[in-house]
Amino acid sequence: MAEPLRIALAGLGTVGAGVIRLLETNAQLIERRAGRAIEIAAVSARERHKDRGVDMTAYEWDDDTTALAAREDVDVVVELIGGSDGPALTLARNALANRKALVTANKAMIAHHGLELAEAAENAGLALKFEAAVAGGIPVIKGLREGAAANVVERVYGILNGTCNFILSTMEDTGRDFTDVLAEAQARGFAEADPSFDIDGVDAAHKLAILASIAFGSRIDFAPVETTGIRRVLAADIAQADQLGYYIRLIGIAEAADGRLFQRVHPYLVPRDHPLAHVDGATNAVVAEGNFAGRLLFQGAGAGDGPTASAVVADLIDIARWSMNGGEVGAPFSIPVGALEAMPPAASGHRMGKAYLRFIVADRPGVLAEIAAAMRDAGVSIESLIQKGGQAHLGGADVGEPVLVAMVTHHGPERCIAEALRLLEGSESLVEPPVVMHILGE
Repeated sequence: MAEPLRIALAGLGTVGAGVIRLLETNAQLIERRAGRAIEIAAVSARERHKDRGVDMTAYEWDDDTTALAAREDVDVVVELIGGSDGPALTLARNALANRKALVTANKAMIAHHGLELAEAAENAGLALKFEAAVAGGIPVIKGLREGAAANVVERVYGILNGTCNFILSTMEDTGRDFTDVLAEAQARGFAEADPSFDIDGVDAAHKLAILASIAFGSRIDFAPVETTGIRRVLAADIAQADQLGYYIRLIGIAEAADGRLFQRVHPYLVPRDHPLAHVDGATNAVVAEGNFAGRLLFQGAGAGDGPTASAVVADLIDIARWSMNGGEVGAPFSIPVGALEAMPPAASGHRMGKAYLRFIVADRPGVLAEIAAAMRDAGVSIESLIQKGGQAHLGGADVGEPVLVAMVTHHGPERCIAEALRLLEGSESLVEPPVVMHILGE
């Protein structure tokens, strides 16, 4: 039997403890599939004596996390610390510099520094694996790199954040407002104490940038991702979408055309007959559209100790097989870094489609006429209009509570909607800034 693959594990939170449990529970199966045992040589984390639900006494502890990279008894460093910079990035750089393969679940680090790390890995002939960085236990990176390798991928999009999907689908099922459901998500462990990265769309944007690079053979570029979260989605928006035949989901979407790359994370209205419409709870789902394979759907648990640990260990099994058989390790982003295409960002203004616009306005004469005039002057055609709350009619003699006005536009360019909102900037009729949600596929 071949020598075991020896790993150093940095970061012993939910996922790190899950990796240990998985390696212990399925040790025999993993050894059979990898062709060799996978053993933990050393571990490190900020708190040594924290109860993690696993027996840590069998593993050597190293107080200096970054020193794991220099250990002679380690073949692979598993980085589960998190964060785009700091100790995680230092460890990743040191691991590759010390000729250790690297496995990480750190989507922020890969989104910001993935090209640097990939180039270092390629130059050293080392594996850099990050399946767990996108969509937890769903093998979407492997699916794009290998299963769809023969295809021109025309579009990749999906539900990339389980916290947001739990909140939106719970609002949908219960009629409760965002703040109330967010508190429940935090109580149930679906959302962090500071949920900003999730609910503001940053987590999904990190993942989208990674997927876009692999799908389109482009240099990873996080900065231009147009990112809008779900903080301003109201229960009333959910109800209006339902009446119109849609569900609201936070969607990350990337498309490459004419040498440019469009990337957006945004709440979308999703038609009920679309596969993503019925993805509920903390589930993730990714759709890739290939020119020969057609629509491919990857769906499953996008977070949690079990699914994410499963992806980490799957990467370790790949490395165990490769290093034992002496095969080619392969480029981390499917194509060598030097051959990845630098795609400038595509502006959204030229994009065609329909949109849902929602305004909270003062209930007083002339408000609806003001909004309609802005739409007319910007070239936006209104398909349907809905009013809720306040007096019976906008423009009535009495001034009541603020009114919700929602509309769906006809198919048209996004630049016209942007221009209409510009015309309404500073209007005393608007109680708060408008909300725009595009309609997926229309």
